[in-house]
Amino acid sequence: MFDHELVGMILGQETAGSGLAGISEDIFMLFSGRALSPVSAEEISSKCGLPEQESSRLAASIELARRLLMPDEGQGPIRSPRDACQAAASIRFEEKEHFLTLYLNARNVMIHKETVSIGSLNANIVHPREVFRPAIARAAAALILIHNHPSGDVTPSQEDLNLTARLVEAGRLLGIEVLDHVIVSSRSYLSFRSESYI
Repeated sequence: MFDHELVGMILGQETAGSGLAGISEDIFMLFSGRALSPVSAEEISSKCGLPEQESSRLAASIELARRLLMPDEGQGPIRSPRDACQAAASIRFEEKEHFLTLYLNARNVMIHKETVSIGSLNANIVHPREVFRPAIARAAAALILIHNHPSGDVTPSQEDLNLTARLVEAGRLLGIEVLDHVIVSSRSYLSFRSESYI
């Protein structure tokens, strides 16, 4: 089945319509590679020119696919870097650096997720107070740091290593353990804990 036929089935339009091929092309051009990232009906409507009902239908289909690909996001305990990557899937394809923190309870279940900072193409500014303020407010027992490298190279920079050391030390002083720092990209990820950086 062709792409435009799938889109036609979702939108309830005739697959032979000449306008459908253009709509399908717009959708794939704008949203290809974002299957793991949320897409709103408003975004589809504004970028593809679709009516509200059809935009909502398409957004629901994308969300369903996203949940099927990540069935347990935010549900059970985070036991591995891969679990953390799934919880932060929305930033893997971003063109700027996004720094997220996952806040966990004593059983390693995520109780909150927050975007601490959004930087430029290859830089980010993160202050320890911004990382730990939500942890204190929500009585988190531990946290996991995650940020993306838009370049695709998940090798940590010296700044990444220095920041992690500062945050680990701040966590020790506050009694909130930094379990890991994970760098993600569209293709791979790196765990500081697994690589013995923490």
